[in-house]
Amino acid sequence: MSEARIDKWLWAVRIFKTRTIAAEACKKGRISINGTQVKPSRMIKPGEVIQVKKPPITYSFKVLQTIEKRVGAKLVQEMLENVTTPDQYELLEMNKISGFVDRARGTGRPTKKERRSLDKFNTPEYLDDLDFEFDFDDDEEDSEE
Repeated sequence: MSEARIDKWLWAVRIFKTRTIAAEACKKGRISINGTQVKPSRMIKPGEVIQVKKPPITYSFKVLQTIEKRVGAKLVQEMLENVTTPDQYELLEMNKISGFVDRARGTGRPTKKERRSLDKFNTPEYLDDLDFEFDFDDDEEDSEE
């Protein structure tokens, strides 16, 4: 088999869990070949380099063999070569270290733990040391005079 549909190949080599998700990624412009966004029906050949955007990084895979039937995880190495640059993996590592939770809009309120960490992050350090005391008695005396 010298050619295969890109959505089937992405599913067969286990880059995406289902073929439907692979096709949607193509439609949303997350899959490109040589900088050109592709449709799910695009035929690929061995030797082509495919870029897959999975935020926060972009993976690059070189096609070694085209297939349309899903294979075992051990055989995937014969079908593709991961040519993703090391700076992309550094970006992924930095994202994990930062601890920022990428919360999708509309997923609901933060959990108690998330809220406490947000409060701790947003509260300036200098406010923790100050004690505010208000003397209301002086105000009452001023108003009587």
